[in-house]
Amino acid sequence: MMENKVKIFCRNNGQTIEVPIGATLEEIYQQTGLQLAHGPLSAHVNNKVEGMHFRVYNQKEVEFLDITSSSGSRAYTRTLFFVLCKAAHELFTKCKVAIDIPVSNGYYVNLNIGRPITLDDVGAIRRHMKEIIDAAMPIHRHETTTEEAIRMFEELHNRSKVKLLKSAGRLYTTYYDIDGYVDYYYGALLTNTSQLYLFGLEKYFDGLLLRLPSREHPEELGEMTHQDKMFSIFKEHHQWQDILGLRTIGDLNDVIEKGYSSLLIQISEALQEKKIARIADEIAQRKSTRLVLIAGPSSSGKTTTCKRLSIQLAVNGIKPIPISLDDYFLDRDKTPLDEKGDFDFENLHALNLPLLNEQLTALFKGEEVELPRYDFPTGTSQKSGRRLRLGEKEILVVEGIHALNPELTSEIPNEQIFRVYASALTTILLDNHNYIPTTDNRLLRRIIRDHKYRAVSAQETIRRWPSVRAGENKWIFPFQENADAMFNTAMLFELATIKSQAVPLLEQVPENCPEYAEAYRLLKFLRYIKPIPETQIPPTSLLREFLGGSSFTY
Repeated sequence: MMENKVKIFCRNNGQTIEVPIGATLEEIYQQTGLQLAHGPLSAHVNNKVEGMHFRVYNQKEVEFLDITSSSGSRAYTRTLFFVLCKAAHELFTKCKVAIDIPVSNGYYVNLNIGRPITLDDVGAIRRHMKEIIDAAMPIHRHETTTEEAIRMFEELHNRSKVKLLKSAGRLYTTYYDIDGYVDYYYGALLTNTSQLYLFGLEKYFDGLLLRLPSREHPEELGEMTHQDKMFSIFKEHHQWQDILGLRTIGDLNDVIEKGYSSLLIQISEALQEKKIARIADEIAQRKSTRLVLIAGPSSSGKTTTCKRLSIQLAVNGIKPIPISLDDYFLDRDKTPLDEKGDFDFENLHALNLPLLNEQLTALFKGEEVELPRYDFPTGTSQKSGRRLRLGEKEILVVEGIHALNPELTSEIPNEQIFRVYASALTTILLDNHNYIPTTDNRLLRRIIRDHKYRAVSAQETIRRWPSVRAGENKWIFPFQENADAMFNTAMLFELATIKSQAVPLLEQVPENCPEYAEAYRLLKFLRYIKPIPETQIPPTSLLREFLGGSSFTY
């Protein structure tokens, strides 16, 4: 009797093959004859991301993914987290591990072993991780009732996972094991430890830095960059979270269920306003400051940060004068082109830097200038008729993606400039071994904003996101440590609030388009979080920039 078969179309090579019903993606890959240099690590199956454990029971379209893809990289990273946690627990039986902060092109790991971490400890964990990888241990995927999973993690004294699973409302839960060590991850893992071909582990402040291969150059570790200021902002927020007893989504869901969400919002908003006030105080104390520059990546809340900081400057007796960098664009025919031959408006040199510096210098000398106005329909720089002379208690406030780039204001003395970096640095964890990417937070904000104010669909926003991220990596992130002050625009309650607007938009992404994979991933993640009605959010909240209903004019 012939074995039943199912047809699989492989998008990688455009071929259709027949495989046994119930075959895993790993088995299907072997039959395709493909040879991905750094994969396969996961796959798109009918535009949904699945791990290589996934079994196929009917006709599918499959695209295998390696580490150069975002989905493949995430699977590699989660599996490395798993191996790190296993190695740490086997070496230090009562240790607590938290995969905590994306920093310095890696992940900060908070390792509590009851004493300070030493270089010898780091070396021992690194060696044991290598032993686990070299042993080529299979990674098994299990599905069980959530009730049984909760009981299992209770026996392991894993409080964060128990709280998450209890609050998620799922009937079934998937977990993984490596040679008897079990853990739970909300996305796909690899099938064998031997697939982890490269990693780094360094001592980093009072914990560890786990380093991963570069997606652009998979044979090399990502370059270790210094982000001490960024790290300190993360740690500052964790201190407040510890005071509030709110480190994970399980904790957040518990707060919402008990009816304390309004109090959480009030405390979070007050903390954020206090931080803005402190930045304004610092600016006021620097008597030489004539120019405040505010930078940050897409959907970081730069505009509202600028408006709220301006109010706090006014409280200090300073009159802020806004200047838009958009008015300093070069004429369209002088705009640089990108590698595809399109106008590169994200490029620093799309701005008229000589004119900007000339006018800033003149203003700081007490002279009067006529500011330019950029006419976007014609792509030309024109005279605005707006003449400006700075008074004694007036300072310029400029917000834009290039604001921290030293080349932007190369002719202005540093003592006259105060630089602020604003970004949504998500500090709440899903559980201790599952961090929430700050990029997911910002992408959800942008999806809502683009739909509400720009008539752009979630599908189109997701399609453009890789290009936006590439521009940030080139023009924003390299200069963030130049900031005199960093401001975290993310809120502890944020994901619970934006969920209600994000979910309907993500559900509109068609299943037959490539963007569906990302929409589905975000929807799957948001299902862990209990909602908070946005009516509880004050009109001055930074989130109103995206949700609507702000008392500020944009």
